[in-house]
Amino acid sequence: MQDHIGDAADRHLVRRLLTFLKPYWHFIALSSVVSLAMAALQLVGPYLVKLTIDVHIARANVPGIVKMAALYVAVVLLLFLLEYTQGILIAYVGQLGMRRLRETLFAHLQRLDVQFFDRNPVGRLLTRVTSDVQALNELFSQGVMTVAGDVFLLGAIFILMLRTSIPLTVLVLLTAPLIFVSGYLFSKFVREAYRDVRQRLSQMNAYLQETLGGIRTVMAYNAQEKSYDNFQRLNDAFREANMRTVFCHAVFLPAIELISSVALALILWKGGIGTIDQTVTIGTVVLFIQYTQRLFQPIKDLSDKYNIFQTAMAAAERLFKLLDTKPTVTSPVQSIPGKNFERDIRFENVWFAYDDEDWVLQDVTFTLRRGETLAIVGPTGSGKSTIVSLLMRFYDVQKGRILLDDRDIRDIALEDLRRLIALVNQDIFLFSGTIADNIRLGRNDISLERVMECARYVNAASFIEKLPGQYNYQIHERGVTLSVGQKQLLALARALAFDSPILVLDEATANIDTETERLIQDALNKLLHNRTALIIAHRLSTIQKANRIIVLHHGRIREAGTHQELLQHGGLYRMLYELQFANHRPSADAFASRS
Repeated sequence: MQDHIGDAADRHLVRRLLTFLKPYWHFIALSSVVSLAMAALQLVGPYLVKLTIDVHIARANVPGIVKMAALYVAVVLLLFLLEYTQGILIAYVGQLGMRRLRETLFAHLQRLDVQFFDRNPVGRLLTRVTSDVQALNELFSQGVMTVAGDVFLLGAIFILMLRTSIPLTVLVLLTAPLIFVSGYLFSKFVREAYRDVRQRLSQMNAYLQETLGGIRTVMAYNAQEKSYDNFQRLNDAFREANMRTVFCHAVFLPAIELISSVALALILWKGGIGTIDQTVTIGTVVLFIQYTQRLFQPIKDLSDKYNIFQTAMAAAERLFKLLDTKPTVTSPVQSIPGKNFERDIRFENVWFAYDDEDWVLQDVTFTLRRGETLAIVGPTGSGKSTIVSLLMRFYDVQKGRILLDDRDIRDIALEDLRRLIALVNQDIFLFSGTIADNIRLGRNDISLERVMECARYVNAASFIEKLPGQYNYQIHERGVTLSVGQKQLLALARALAFDSPILVLDEATANIDTETERLIQDALNKLLHNRTALIIAHRLSTIQKANRIIVLHHGRIREAGTHQELLQHGGLYRMLYELQFANHRPSADAFASRS
């Protein structure tokens, strides 16, 4: 029962895979025609040998022997040309199909929400787009497009065998049950083995991505030995899974070879007696030997093809599971135009939890008016950055709503909403490429002159112009050759270049030295001019001029007011301020009493 379900699932997966080849059906049709021609030529060669032996050699017809030899060479050369053409066609169609699949996967990944990436390691996703797609490419290259030729070849061989000698054909057919049983057992055991291989590979890739991404932490805490032990455990599991597939092939291949040898022995026995009795010609015996070898060759290839097929089906299963994943945060079908920001942003009774009802934000309500700077402060884990994520619609609220000019942001197209907001995070992500490319970030309408103007405006030009190549300086992965402060200045230049009316700063001045903070603060003062700003702050020195400050604690708004009002109030903000500027450290009991 389980095998039937698996077969049905495989057929469904193959049908979905073939949709990626559908635009190239004319190449597939041509390849099928070539496959049929190749199969026909493989039948011609043995038949020419039979005619040569029974007709020309038996009669000592030398001219006839020469003619048949020349014809045989011509068949071989034509078969070579067809195989070359077939190889080119298969590779071409396979690459076109896989390019289309990779593009579909990448586009789908970019549509998924942030919550999906929270749950799925990057290494696992890399496995999908690279090695899983490569497994499908091998299927298209060596399996799907040669099926027509293989089926035609097997059918034609049986027909020619029957027309040539029914008794010898019956002897060959006696081995068919053995082949069927061997193939059934092989497919049954190898299916789960290959699925396990793909799962183990994905786990190993995910661990590699995670470990190499955090290699500095691993080194800093001397955790190399523990990391090695974990990798060794995953690697051993991967090896054991591969060995199970090797065992299946090690049994199947010799079994097919044994059955093939039995079939040949039967032909030699019956054919030899027939030649003595003169009921069968020597050419017929040779023909059956060659046809039987050709008959068993596709079956011998079944091991490799089944290997490729099962690997591809396991890969396809995972790929289509990824493609079938629906983003939880999407643009509405009928979106409200959201290309301008005119009045305010309002959080109304917002509740949010990453997991079930473990609320990170509870009944949060506030308004950010156009042209106003609103700062949000609070202890670590109070929900400050979550507010930014909700405003950007990286996640959606579970209760309440967020309004932009009286429009629920869930009713605004994601592209329109995010075009209105320039986000500067604490952890600045820079891509491999030039300084200019990282500032314009794919926006070809932002000229180099605009890039340079923005860099000068936010005090980034001073360090950029000292770099080799200046704005053409190549940044390595994640910008490891730049300091934290330099990356933050580039992020501010990027925000200015995009010229969004709303500026969101999430701990944008954390983890930097005093001199860089001065440059960034000066850049921020320029950026905030005539802009609406939401600032998530750790350093209270950066928000003293904010129009209003909100204090979060345990996901709730505890205090709100200006810097001076909050200091005079003597609550949580005053305590945070004293911790940073007055070198005064209140007790934990005092903190709890004010919360």
